[in-house]
Amino acid sequence: MACQSVSIIDMDEQALLGLNPNADACYRQRAIAYFEQLKESHDAWEVCAEALAKSVYSDDHVKFFCFQVLEHQIKYRHGSLNAAQQQLIRETLMKWLQCQLMNTQAEKPFIRNKAAQVFALTFVMEYLTHWPKFFFDILSLVGLNPHGVDIYLRTLMAIDAEVVDRDIVHTAEEVRRNTLIKDNMREHVIPSLVESWYQILGAYQQSHPEITCQCLEVVGAYVSWIDLNLIANDRFVNLLLSQMCVEDLREEACDCLFEIVNKGMDPTDKTKLIESLCQVLQSAGFFNVEQEEDVDFLAKFSRLVNGMGQSLVLSWTKLAKSGDVKVAAETLRALEAKVPLLIKLLVHEDDDISANIVGFCYDYLHVLKQGSEWQSKMLQVGRGEQEAVEEYWESDKLPLLTDQQKANVEAIMLAVMKKLTYDDEYNFDNEGEDEAMFVEYRKQLKMLLDRLAQVSPELLLEAVRRVFSSTMQTWQTASFMEVEVAIRLLYMLGEALPASHGAHFSGDTAKTSTLQDMMRTLVSCGVSSYQHTSVVLEFFETVVRYDKFFLVEPQHIPNVLMAFLDHRGLRHSSPKVRSRVAYLFSRFVKTLHKHMNAFIEDILTRIQDLLELVPPENGVPALLTSDDQLFVFETAGVLVVNGEGPAERKQALMRSLLMPLTDAFRLLLAKLATEREEERQAVLADCLSHAVGFASRTSKAFSNKQTVKHCGCTEVYRDCLQTFLPALSCPVQRGALRSAVRSFLHRMIICLEEEVLPFIPAASEHMLKDCEPKDLQEFIPLISQITAKFKSQVSPFLQQVFMPLVLAIFEVLGRPAEDNDQAAALEKQMLRRSYFTFIQTIASSGMNEVMASQGVENIERVLFTIIQGAVDFPDPIAQKTCFIILSKLVELWGAKDGMVGFPDFIYKHIVPACFLAPLKPTFDLTDAQTVLTLSECALTLKMIHHKRGHEFIQYLQTEYLPSLQVSPEITQELCQVLQQPDVKVLKNYIKAFFQQAKL
Repeated sequence: MACQSVSIIDMDEQALLGLNPNADACYRQRAIAYFEQLKESHDAWEVCAEALAKSVYSDDHVKFFCFQVLEHQIKYRHGSLNAAQQQLIRETLMKWLQCQLMNTQAEKPFIRNKAAQVFALTFVMEYLTHWPKFFFDILSLVGLNPHGVDIYLRTLMAIDAEVVDRDIVHTAEEVRRNTLIKDNMREHVIPSLVESWYQILGAYQQSHPEITCQCLEVVGAYVSWIDLNLIANDRFVNLLLSQMCVEDLREEACDCLFEIVNKGMDPTDKTKLIESLCQVLQSAGFFNVEQEEDVDFLAKFSRLVNGMGQSLVLSWTKLAKSGDVKVAAETLRALEAKVPLLIKLLVHEDDDISANIVGFCYDYLHVLKQGSEWQSKMLQVGRGEQEAVEEYWESDKLPLLTDQQKANVEAIMLAVMKKLTYDDEYNFDNEGEDEAMFVEYRKQLKMLLDRLAQVSPELLLEAVRRVFSSTMQTWQTASFMEVEVAIRLLYMLGEALPASHGAHFSGDTAKTSTLQDMMRTLVSCGVSSYQHTSVVLEFFETVVRYDKFFLVEPQHIPNVLMAFLDHRGLRHSSPKVRSRVAYLFSRFVKTLHKHMNAFIEDILTRIQDLLELVPPENGVPALLTSDDQLFVFETAGVLVVNGEGPAERKQALMRSLLMPLTDAFRLLLAKLATEREEERQAVLADCLSHAVGFASRTSKAFSNKQTVKHCGCTEVYRDCLQTFLPALSCPVQRGALRSAVRSFLHRMIICLEEEVLPFIPAASEHMLKDCEPKDLQEFIPLISQITAKFKSQVSPFLQQVFMPLVLAIFEVLGRPAEDNDQAAALEKQMLRRSYFTFIQTIASSGMNEVMASQGVENIERVLFTIIQGAVDFPDPIAQKTCFIILSKLVELWGAKDGMVGFPDFIYKHIVPACFLAPLKPTFDLTDAQTVLTLSECALTLKMIHHKRGHEFIQYLQTEYLPSLQVSPEITQELCQVLQQPDVKVLKNYIKAFFQQAKL
């Protein structure tokens, strides 16, 4: 129906039935349509305003609906409402509020929240113009009526969200408006609002704690931008402190005090405020946290103490930098006085309480790092020598601690060590949200440990040594938590301590470090046999972190190797341990392979079963996943390649390592060719891919010194290639097999060098057969790698494969696709980019004969695709590549004695491309990638001038630029810039030229 001016009786009662969550779908659809109708009408929404003002409906969903309609009018159509309609909204809200005062039962919270949003939106729109008495009207109406006060406080929070909340993104105009609103409120209404808050807090403390809590939330929200003196005064703070003693209010009172403490203010005043708060809190017994059983309150209190502590640190920092010695010293004393409370909260058994104080603890340690030396420096230089103060501030000296500060540091260390410990409830087998939170909390504690090391490395080292040594002496009877944290602390020292303070190992036994002693204990005391995964994992992590220890004490390597290889490591009962140890073992061997020559055959024998390719029909669960096996194969490769024996030994070991893979590969490939069941085919292909991947991974062991050739392993890898290449012609599961073999070829190009070349033609022929876009896209980098590495050596092959590859690409790009098929469009875009990159590689490798030998018709076809890529496709990455190619081709063929017919191509196609591409609407000159494309376009013009000289300038002046209606003055200017030697000037000019041309 058409929406006209209606009265209350015209409300669509049938549509309103659809507002009930349990209504039928047809009713719900009708309700949605009715909502849209009321929203878009010029005046039909007034029916909702009337319904709210007269409390016509008792159904909560209808009332909410009416507020939604009103909200839409205010939010999106306020400017188009006439004065009478704006007045109607104000009257509606006040009448609805008046009704709330008379109701015995309060509205549902969701209705009150929506009403508050509508009040806040109206305030934002009208406070500065039509409704300056907004707050006074509401306050005079609600008085101390609890229902009215509730709406008033919710409205204040909604206004905070609209005007103050920094998490909400505002337009520049909204920011300007919000600033004016806050300025006006500060000047005219904030004192009255603060007085209302004081009255509410006092009146409802006993009777309506929920309203008091709301009011405390409002005070906390507003205190950040109003005059703090209105809140931070004796009567208000005393009221807040008194509510800290009321069980239903103290958490919100804590939050409110936290916001007050966090308010930016003069450092001296801030210190005085915090000190007065602390005196009252301490005398009220809040510092006796051991006696408090309410952990939720203590978490809030810990956050408050954290805020007070960090504020004191900030005040001290400002005062210290300003050179005010006396006041800075007073602030430092105030700060030190809070440390006992800090430690109590830090060591509390509840991690939330402890985590909330970490920030203050971290900042306090930073003060210790700079504080005591700062004080002595200040006394020497005097207050006036600001430069000397700043010079000290930038220095990074270790502090000279007082006895009390040393005691504080030691207490914090003990607290951190205690809190790092797992509790009994930690679920290692099924880690959930609680476990994830503890892991994050441990990261915070690690930050504290690092800072402790900066303050006093000697104290930290000694504390860890004490805990570690006593635990390792009794590890057989100690709980896993104690043993794990003792090893964990040793592990953490590696990052925490600088090398100059013991985190290194010396070959001089007279000077062995504390760290070296602890490592010796770790690897010799037998703790690697502890029956808990967390301890075993920590053992191996620590062994690998301090692998340099074994360079100075290699006698411990055999014992640790056995731990890696037996039931403690790679054969542990836990898959999690086995998986991690597979990785750690590879790192251990990479560092220490020079000390393992005598054990190579033994290690390879012991891990032989872990190197087996587990066939899918085996049915026996493998000890390691295929990803874990990759690390084991790499480790085996490192051992073989870096052994001290002759090349013959290395060749024999590598063959024995890889031959089981190739044998299994042949059998599985034969099975795959005859397998008809698709699921089974996928399993076999997966297994074949793993075999290729494992062989590929062993090649990572070779280096510039230890090459495949030098190690006598060329023939071994050639045999692997011959075994794997037939998989390329397998009629099923082509994607997985081609991907695996292609990756192996990439590795062999690096490792086998020219020995790989005989395999490339056949491999390429197979990979170009029945190509999908993804196949081609992945094949091109392989050809590009061969081109870039071997250059002229592969020129005959490239001349042969060039057009088949190009035609395969053209065929795939030419396939029709659905207009809305974004995946297909993206695949084509990526293939197009790969194609252009391939052409660029050939052009840049000095092999112009590859393209030149393709015949005129084919060359033209390729050249036109490059022009098309430069101009027609809105892809700046591909366009940039195309201009690089064009520039290179001009350099190769553009001279007077260059390729026949190419100068004509320059003038007919390349020059127009340089101007038409940037003039396209899709060529966005504000986009960084497009600007890079324009730079390459400019370089192409420069190259044409370099090769064709005055002929090119004359062509621009007399033919091309006039055809674009470029004025003679601009034409002359452009030609002059082109002839200048400075390319940067040309790039800047070209950008300005096209910016002007596109206006």
